[in-house]
Order: sequence, then structure tokens, then C-alpha cells
Amino acid sequence: MDQLITFVQNHPGLFVALAVVVVLLVANEIHGNLAGGKRLTALEAVRFINDRDPVIIDLRNAADFKRGHLLNAVNAPFAKFDEYVGQFRDKTRPVLLYCALGTMGSSVAEKLRKQGYAEVYPLRGGINAWLMNSLPVTVK
Repeated sequence: MDQLITFVQNHPGLFVALAVVVVLLVANEIHGNLAGGKRLTALEAVRFINDRDPVIIDLRNAADFKRGHLLNAVNAPFAKFDEYVGQFRDKTRPVLLYCALGTMGSSVAEKLRKQGYAEVYPLRGGINAWLMNSLPVTVK
């Protein structure tokens, strides 16, 4: 404990920077949960897909989608999402959203909820989290 106090006294700038980063990370998580509702981890998403048969929407661009995506996913790029939303008519069916890093899913989830979709869940960490858990993707 004495070493920590000495470090803080000798390096106040680093300690303040660490505190700011921690506060921003916590604020980001809180904002994501408030704005985008519950976000599923990759392993929760596997169970969700197996149990609930959701509509799976890939928010990445078409080139990234062709390189690999979740099985049965529909590509609806984030930049043009409003053009694609009409494809998803059944508002009672659950929806799983994902992008590359998990940053865009919350805003699209909020938009879909406002349009009356009952259950919308972004994938925390996006397809990168999916791949880091060694889960399969397809190119078909």
C-alpha cells in the first residue's frame, strides 16, 4: 500500500489519466446498458440463437459480410440501415444485432425498439468477440 501511495505522489498525471480511463469505461458500459438495453456476450448469443431463433442482422458493410458472418445472418449495413429495416416485418420475433466491434448495435437496437420491435439485443464486442470465442462463421 505504501508503494501505491508513493507512486501516486510521484506520478499524479498517470494516476489522473488512469482514473479518467476507468471512469470513461464505466460510463460507456452504463450508457450502453441504458441506451441499448441488454447486450449479449458471444456465449449468451449462442444460447439465444439456439433457443429463440432470432433474426440475426449483420450491420457491417457487404464486403466484410462476404468474408464471414454468423449462420443465417442478414446483411443490413449500418450506413444504409433505414433502407433495410422494412425487410424485418415480424416485430414479435427477437432480433440479434452485430457489427465488427459491438459499437453500432446499441444505437440500431434503440431505433428498432422505438419502431415497436419487442426484443432487440446487440452482440457485445461484435463479430470480433464471436471469433475470439472460437465460434463458427460462414461465407455462404
